[in-house]
Amino acid sequence: MDLSARVRFRWLSLPRQFKVEALSVNSDIVKLKQQIKEFKPRLVCVRNEEAASKLRSDLGASIKVFCAEEGLAEMVKDAKIELVMFAISGSAALKPLLNAIRNGKDIALANKEALVMAGPLVMRLAKKHKVNILPVDSEQSAIWQGMGGFRPADVRRVYLTASGGPLRNLSASKFKKISLRQVLRHPRWKMGRKITVDSATLMNKGLELLEAMFLFDLGVEKIKVLIHPEALIHSMVEFNDGVIMAQLSAADMRIPIQYALSYPRRLVNKLAGIDFYRLKELHFEKPDLEKFPCLRLAYQAAEDLGTMPAVLNAANEVAVNNFLNKRIDFLSIPKIVEKVMRCHANTTNPDLAAITAADAWARNEAACICG
Repeated sequence: MDLSARVRFRWLSLPRQFKVEALSVNSDIVKLKQQIKEFKPRLVCVRNEEAASKLRSDLGASIKVFCAEEGLAEMVKDAKIELVMFAISGSAALKPLLNAIRNGKDIALANKEALVMAGPLVMRLAKKHKVNILPVDSEQSAIWQGMGGFRPADVRRVYLTASGGPLRNLSASKFKKISLRQVLRHPRWKMGRKITVDSATLMNKGLELLEAMFLFDLGVEKIKVLIHPEALIHSMVEFNDGVIMAQLSAADMRIPIQYALSYPRRLVNKLAGIDFYRLKELHFEKPDLEKFPCLRLAYQAAEDLGTMPAVLNAANEVAVNNFLNKRIDFLSIPKIVEKVMRCHANTTNPDLAAITAADAWARNEAACICG
């Protein structure tokens, strides 16, 4: 469990509802020490071995410190942990997620890449161990709430909404000279650099498309992406009888985080709601797949399935990292992903070994293309 400032807000507002038993970080032990002081967990895990060693020295025997992926797997076995909030970035979340499920822990999932890579495998394992996967992303939470326990067969389609990202109103002819600063200037959300780039390419919505397929057992033909710049409707579910359930709330991640933590209860919070008397209009647009080819590639991976979603995700992670480090330009991101996908020999019904191998292969191919 990695507590962001938004999660801390919820915990501090409802201190008697939750007890933080364990925390994990990559290497930022300065922030971790602040969180230890605030929440008093019994267990912590640090992925970086050098940082873990320093933390042990600083804390002494007061708190048990685990280290690396093996340590995280061991930590989540603790009997007092009932729910694990997964906010680990990227594909690194997959193995710890599988370990937590095998240990029977309910999952509040804020990571989409693990499900993109291995959705069928993750969902089968969760069913086997009777584990609940509770979505934290606002769009997936909205679909979850909109479905309201109805069967996938009752659903005609799902509208997965997107703000359109920082480049929605920019002409595609200007993409060639676009700066990193422009790409990272999201109009609605303050997010990490990688996910902000994914929002600019609409790959983030493509990853959510795949995530929704696996979470809710829906075919790709039932999921439509809809650009909604106001970001008040977080997604909609249309049923076979034509009734549409839309989940509306302020554009604040604390709302879906709270619901994942408190489910099935709906707890009071102090966040501002929507003032419909001041709300003038809502806008909707069809996404431009020529302007944003990453979304088209995600739809292709959703059609192909097998190891192709893992390849899509891995190639994108490498391409985005190279863009963030100014080794490639913005337009190269979808080109690299598409080249890697075209070269991939897809494996249907893959096991974890095949998924891991496809992920490693795609990363190597993308790195070679980047130079």
